[in-house]
Amino acid sequence: MTLMNMTDKSAEISQIVKQVGLKHVAIIMDGNRRWAKNKGLPSAMGHKKGVDALKSTLRACNDFGIKYLTVYAFSTENWNRQKEEVDFLMELLALTLTNELAEMHKEGVVINFIGDITKLSKKLQKILNNSVETTKNNTGVHLQIAFNYGARDEIVHAVKKIAEKGLKPEEITEDVISQNLYTSDIPDPDLLIRTGGELRVSNYLLWQIAYSEILVVNEFWPEFGRDNLANAVKEFQKRQRRFGA
Repeated sequence: MTLMNMTDKSAEISQIVKQVGLKHVAIIMDGNRRWAKNKGLPSAMGHKKGVDALKSTLRACNDFGIKYLTVYAFSTENWNRQKEEVDFLMELLALTLTNELAEMHKEGVVINFIGDITKLSKKLQKILNNSVETTKNNTGVHLQIAFNYGARDEIVHAVKKIAEKGLKPEEITEDVISQNLYTSDIPDPDLLIRTGGELRVSNYLLWQIAYSEILVVNEFWPEFGRDNLANAVKEFQKRQRRFGA
């Protein structure tokens, strides 16, 4: 695709994003290991390629005018994987943030993490907190990385926070619960994309996706990029959102 064609396509998708009011895309980045296995490669290569897919998708969000991108990077259940793979994923996150932070900051990305990062090493927590602090005043795409995240765990965490405030039962509303979730400062996802073809939500943003449109694509996450996101926006345009009405 030529630069002119790419620019034209970005303008077309940006216009659709404005027309349909698409603000927040959430993604279950599934299929790194299956992609690697199909190519006879170690799982680590799939995860590394997945980082490239995230960079491409993040830049596409910026070009298309999508303000919020939330991605599922490591679940509370992923601790059950082999220690070697878990250790690699921790190191990959640390290395990616260390190497890419300056560029993301330059591009105006706002980085945040959702999940219980207190369970991570002190070294990794420091890197995560530094990336949040460095980018907090930026005005570009808000990137939420769900790490050591599980939706049920998030809801339990929110309920504990509410209980600590001593609210009466009649004072607890949907808004109160939403305000105590990790995502309290951002709108709920308009569109949830799952790569890799699996038809489940895997304990991801269960409260927030109550009225999200869901799109499952067969491509593994390392294969996902700008064109896939553009196609997802076009599919979203076809949906009729009734919110129960």
